[in-house]
Amino acid sequence: MVDTPVVLLAGPRQAGKTTLVRQWAANRLRYLTLDDELTLLSAREDPVGMIRSLDRAVIDEIQRAPQLLLAIKKSIDEDRRPGRFLLTGSANLMTLPTVADSLAGRMETLLLLPLSQSEIEGQSANWIDSAFLGRILKPMAPSHGADLVDRVLRGGYPEAINRATGRRRMAWARQYIDAIVQRDVREVSGIEKLDHLPRFLRALAQTAGHLCNYTQLGGQVALDGKTSSRYITVLEQMYLMKRVDVWARNRLNRILKTPKLQFIDSGLLASLLELTSDEVLKTRNRLGMVLETFVYAELLKHTTTADNPYRLMYYRDMDQFEVDIVIENALGEVVGVEVKAAATIKETDLRGLKKLASLAGDHFKMGVLLYDGDETLPLGGGLWAAPIATLWGS
Repeated sequence: MVDTPVVLLAGPRQAGKTTLVRQWAANRLRYLTLDDELTLLSAREDPVGMIRSLDRAVIDEIQRAPQLLLAIKKSIDEDRRPGRFLLTGSANLMTLPTVADSLAGRMETLLLLPLSQSEIEGQSANWIDSAFLGRILKPMAPSHGADLVDRVLRGGYPEAINRATGRRRMAWARQYIDAIVQRDVREVSGIEKLDHLPRFLRALAQTAGHLCNYTQLGGQVALDGKTSSRYITVLEQMYLMKRVDVWARNRLNRILKTPKLQFIDSGLLASLLELTSDEVLKTRNRLGMVLETFVYAELLKHTTTADNPYRLMYYRDMDQFEVDIVIENALGEVVGVEVKAAATIKETDLRGLKKLASLAGDHFKMGVLLYDGDETLPLGGGLWAAPIATLWGS
């Protein structure tokens, strides 16, 4: 906050935003939370008066009173000192009506997602930055089989991590989703038929990592395609999931343009699927989808701490060549990532990465097949096999 009047720390509820800002702002800034009913009433009834009474402050859960942003804009225009307001939001404010332009050029947004495995293990190396430099991180210690399954099903929400059993994590997830639907979605979106949303979310869980067919999804809970698309937009606003765009170059004319859906947290997805470690260890058929979500979420978290900007996409063409995750930098260079739940790798597992390499040409930096094993080995043509545990390596 040394050179910006307003900083917004955004991300899903229960990711740790409030804990972080309260620790940082202690004895520095006045702290106000819009989860307090009296403070919320003041913000909604007299936003200008509230902001006028503040010199420098933290305002927690700003999405509950977005009208405050216009009052903050007025105050900042009169006094542009850096570090005046630190805001947190559990909804993407830039997608809310009338908000997107109110603080343009005056506010910097930082994204705080659930804990990454690197944070949990106390590591700071960035997997994506390293991959674009041609280096794959080294795992701290073997992490595969039952240990990997536990990490995937646990996810990164601090409250879920602290729950001792999968059953207790599922109980937390149900309460978490109910709270978001009953309060945050209602306040931010004004959406109707909220009773459909939990069922729709469970239907979405079954399609994680797959192409998005809004009409088909909506039909499972008696919603039309337009309404189901709106629901997904709201869930994106809540930082529960993301639509992932396809990677394409201008010369490619056989690409499917449909986005994929990915959840932000594998633990939340596993809870929606009621997936347990016992079930996975008996048959790993259902792990693949949740494991891809786990890897996507880890890489997404790495984009928020990387030295350079990156986009996460996927590749799939009409001939069924596909790559789970394509990471692209500002220069158009790409790293392809394929995810396998198995401990063994077959040549056919590389077909998507090889196709991506041929299409990207000189822009192809590396292709990595992340698998449930221990060894990092070259596979020729810029392709590597590496343990999933390299994601939190050093």
